[in-house]
Amino acid sequence: MSAYQALTPELILDAVESASGLRCDGRLQALNSYENRVYQLWLDDGGPADAMPVVAKFYRPQRWSSAAIQEEQDFATELAARELPVVAPLAFNGRTLHEYGGFQFALTPRRGGRTPELDDPETLQWMGRFIARIHAVGQVKPFDHRPTLDIESFAYEPVQFVLDGDFVPDDLYDTYASVAEDVVERIERRWEAAGAARQIRLHGDCHAGNVLWTDDGPHFVDLDDARTCALLRRIVAELRDELADLRERLLRKTRGHRVDQARGGRCTELADHLLGGEVASEAAAVEVLDEPADDGVRERGLLRRAGELENDERGVLRADLDGRRCSIDARRLRC
Repeated sequence: MSAYQALTPELILDAVESASGLRCDGRLQALNSYENRVYQLWLDDGGPADAMPVVAKFYRPQRWSSAAIQEEQDFATELAARELPVVAPLAFNGRTLHEYGGFQFALTPRRGGRTPELDDPETLQWMGRFIARIHAVGQVKPFDHRPTLDIESFAYEPVQFVLDGDFVPDDLYDTYASVAEDVVERIERRWEAAGAARQIRLHGDCHAGNVLWTDDGPHFVDLDDARTCALLRRIVAELRDELADLRERLLRKTRGHRVDQARGGRCTELADHLLGGEVASEAAAVEVLDEPADDGVRERGLLRRAGELENDERGVLRADLDGRRCSIDARRLRC
């Protein structure tokens, strides 16, 4: 029996109206979503003059706890409150998470857009700046109820699940097992090389399909996979040759990351994990400071080695900007 068998058009309309007090005109359109069910609903013309269609996301039953879903929504709301282009849930009667007919759901404003052009260096730099700010906000406090992106859940467990199940043809089983083992070993080496790292909140599924691009820049959507992950501080380049093209894309993105962090008084060496394939994850890391800094930024002395930051017991970075001494508390965001 499908988890969504009871999610009929009538239930969807009733759920939205009961939670929001808005009146729907009966039209709804299913939108792309893998785990959840997402619909755009049009409102009755008799409603507010500026009423726009809303988007309702019905969460897959039993996938997340209510506390985990609320953390996702609170993170999105926090990012939007700091003027980041994240589509946050709408609040009705002080609540963003609603329940009706056995389904939990949220309502968001409709935001249009197109797929970002990831071959455009300016687009990558623009996105890099926003991702930097998302990571900065993610450091303010931890998740309490959401999972962690780690080797166990993104490598060991999925590989073993496939090997134990009847998924791989017999004539390919040994080859698959060998390749999967090699991938996991590479991840282990790179993870160990990264060393101890601070855990921060991340979008968790920040691919092109979850970015809506407009002439004003990106909108980040769908934080359903938001989770905790390490903010890596060491460069790992074992696969640099075979990932040359991919690394170039990352460098373009991290340039934007570096510049925006410098503007906010924060300097970090960031390496994002690239999760490849549906079975095991292949990580690729790029150190922000690996590339020469912008001359203006370098002259102001804003970029320092991560080791220097880690030695600061108070977690405070002091930067000399245009002759002024600025004290930036690493536990607070200033952008």
